[in-house]
Amino acid sequence: MSDEQKQMRIDAGLVRELAELLSANELSEIEVEDGDRKIRVRREMTVAAAPVQHVVAAPQAMAAAPAAAAGADAAPSAAPEPAGDIVRSPMVGTCYLAAEPGAANFVSVGDTVKQGDTLLIVEAMKVMNPIQAPRGGKITQLMVANAQPVEFDQPLVVIE
Repeated sequence: MSDEQKQMRIDAGLVRELAELLSANELSEIEVEDGDRKIRVRREMTVAAAPVQHVVAAPQAMAAAPAAAAGADAAPSAAPEPAGDIVRSPMVGTCYLAAEPGAANFVSVGDTVKQGDTLLIVEAMKVMNPIQAPRGGKITQLMVANAQPVEFDQPLVVIE
């Protein structure tokens, strides 16, 4: 095989189109694979310029529940909602209770917070997203552990 045949021919139009997709969707990286050809377009983003990622989990088909045992007609009751305002995750990601490993948690049960105080961080796609208190009050429950994966709309903290 000659050197010319070994070199990948770059489709400039495809690269431009991928770059436009990056900007239009506020992505930092996109990769396309077609057989042996693989193209990755990436842009570096500074922390100050990085957009807050709002990732929504795509609905997935649920597997059919196994048939209930004979004679078991009563459905289990759902867990009751805790009293107070529930702060929910605005995205899918990993929850961190402190700014860095070994540091003190942003909040603990029993702490009093003001509106806008950082409660925890949800990391999504390498972007650290602070989750702030929607109102002032007392933290009555932390419903997640440090470094725990979280889903969209998952309860994180309860404020009374």
